[in-house]
Amino acid sequence: MSDAGTVIAIEPDEPPDDSPDLTSTRGVEVATLAVLLAFAVLMAWDNWRTGAAWESTGPQAGYFPFYVAIILAAACAWGIGREIVMMRRGPSEGFVTRNQMKRVLAVLVPTVLFVPVTSWLGIYVASFILICGFMRVIGRIAWWKCLVTATVFSVGMFVTFEIAFDVIMPKGPLERLFGY
Repeated sequence: MSDAGTVIAIEPDEPPDDSPDLTSTRGVEVATLAVLLAFAVLMAWDNWRTGAAWESTGPQAGYFPFYVAIILAAACAWGIGREIVMMRRGPSEGFVTRNQMKRVLAVLVPTVLFVPVTSWLGIYVASFILICGFMRVIGRIAWWKCLVTATVFSVGMFVTFEIAFDVIMPKGPLERLFGY
């Protein structure tokens, strides 16, 4: 733990991160605020179309969501304006370096690929591959530990969902081979 109460995780064999920044914090904040602003405008328009007035029986269906969207849009506009003012005061700090982004992508890409693999191989086999892959590639753990852990987890999920609770989960060719 550092003095500020944040946890800093660094691999022992990892060189210092001297890679360049890919983007600034300000750029990420403005992009996020712009996406939220677009969403707020869309929600305001849709709720206005639905009905955002007050009738004799009470509010129309879009009344409260319309005003929530207006408040969100105002907050986003305020945030974008604040960032524009701060831009004149000087550059912002870096948001992510190239090495940090590589680490994020090492987790994000396999997790995104997990979804289509689940529909093709089933959730249990896809989970086995994901867990084993993460343990081996990111954790640098011995193969036998990866295989044992992924097997125990996948079998445990199968027993819990398919046998104990009878929950319908995406199945693949392996489950069909066993008659499930």
